[in-house]
Amino acid sequence: MTIGRIGGILVDAVPERAAGAVPPHRSFGEEGARLSYGAYLRLPQLLDEQVPQSEAPDELLFITVHQVYELWFKLLLHEVEAARDAMVAGELWQAGHLLGRVHAVERVLVAQIEVLETMTPQDFLAFRSLLAPASGFQSVQFRELEFLSGAKDPAYLDRVRGASEAEVARLRRRLSEPTLWDAYLTALSQRGLDVSDQEIMGSLLTVARDRRSHDDLWRLAEALLTHDETAAMWRMRHVQMVERQIGTKSGTGGSSGAPYLRGRALLHYYPLLWELRSWL
Repeated sequence: MTIGRIGGILVDAVPERAAGAVPPHRSFGEEGARLSYGAYLRLPQLLDEQVPQSEAPDELLFITVHQVYELWFKLLLHEVEAARDAMVAGELWQAGHLLGRVHAVERVLVAQIEVLETMTPQDFLAFRSLLAPASGFQSVQFRELEFLSGAKDPAYLDRVRGASEAEVARLRRRLSEPTLWDAYLTALSQRGLDVSDQEIMGSLLTVARDRRSHDDLWRLAEALLTHDETAAMWRMRHVQMVERQIGTKSGTGGSSGAPYLRGRALLHYYPLLWELRSWL
């Protein structure tokens, strides 16, 4: 042990350690040698999941982009669930924070379409016929996200193809559980505001007009509206990409293709929040 002076006072210094010794509180990373980057992210398994069905050069791009989308959907479901539960628990600040993360991810979803559009229609047609009847319409996670956000569609269960029993069970669970909008109504009622069908617009106006008392509820309503808006931006950007790639051709899953997607682009999760603008 070495001795040093601080302000003229003799003190014991930190004990010297043998060369190569690891401090007792440092047991991570290369010093701890417990976990590698590849093992933590399960990279061998992850990178083995891109399996093209053809020799077309751009099929790897197509698979990779869509798999990344599904990873983002998984994260969005996690964050939206947590935001909903935070609202119900009265932790509005936490719900707003999590919805901010949702917005950031959704902006990435929109930007990611540009990567897919580096594939020309000719490049896509080189392998598109091999995809049928697979279709993005069958993305269970995306439909879960819509259900959880507030746009529940029980009829989808009769139209989806290829879903496993576990996936159908997840969709049924989403149909029965509270949405983000339900959670927001709970937050309003906890503040003493009437959330009945006849009075809900009046309560929303109270929140909008009395920011001094209800600014947290107003900010949360704005966060929900941004979620609605960025989701709509993705749907619109997606249909433009589809039109650019295949024009008016039918979808590989049997849908009408771009016309179906364009109709979905008009979807609003929270129509009352949009209508509120007309009353202000």
